[in-house]
Amino acid sequence: MSALAGALVSYALPVPRAVTTRPALPAPAPATATLNPVSAPAPLPPNERPTRPVAGRPAGYLELARYSSLSRLWQLLAGAARAGREVSVLRGDAPETARRRISGYALPGAGTFVDPAPLLRELEDGFETHPALLALLAGDPGPLRAELSEHHHLSLDFVLALTQGRDLVCRPEFRYRPLPGATLPSGLTLRPRRLARDEVNVLLLRACGLA
Repeated sequence: MSALAGALVSYALPVPRAVTTRPALPAPAPATATLNPVSAPAPLPPNERPTRPVAGRPAGYLELARYSSLSRLWQLLAGAARAGREVSVLRGDAPETARRRISGYALPGAGTFVDPAPLLRELEDGFETHPALLALLAGDPGPLRAELSEHHHLSLDFVLALTQGRDLVCRPEFRYRPLPGATLPSGLTLRPRRLARDEVNVLLLRACGLA
């Protein structure tokens, strides 16, 4: 078992034996310098370091860690930049606000994470003939998951912030995006299920080149 696989296993949430476990996170792309750096990221230049924490945890944000710090936020942002992600200031934020969007990371083979409920509600009011959608309407999500794993990737954006209470918080912005060869109709509501805090943490570390 690789070091990364061992790290992911350590994040798995315990569940009662009688309950079906959540699918494991798909393995990351083949090792590259951006996903598996052998050294700590270079620190952010002083003029790129946000220094003013946000007042509190905004609605829709997930708490990743308590008693965090600006230095930890800077480390994650520096890792993301080094890994080739786009780190940007949110519209309406001042540059010194301790909040940034990290974008440009995608997870392949992630069809197992689709939440079929919104799609089923949408299909009830429409008419689709795609085999995967017909199977879903018949109660079998397997073909949809296979189609998403093969012809879509899960685009992962993170809005990361530090609060005045020293909480490191994140708003995941995850969506499926089609790849060449995708056959599902455009405009469908394709969203992943709500991921647990530990799962979001692992994906954030991957996006920042720190896992």
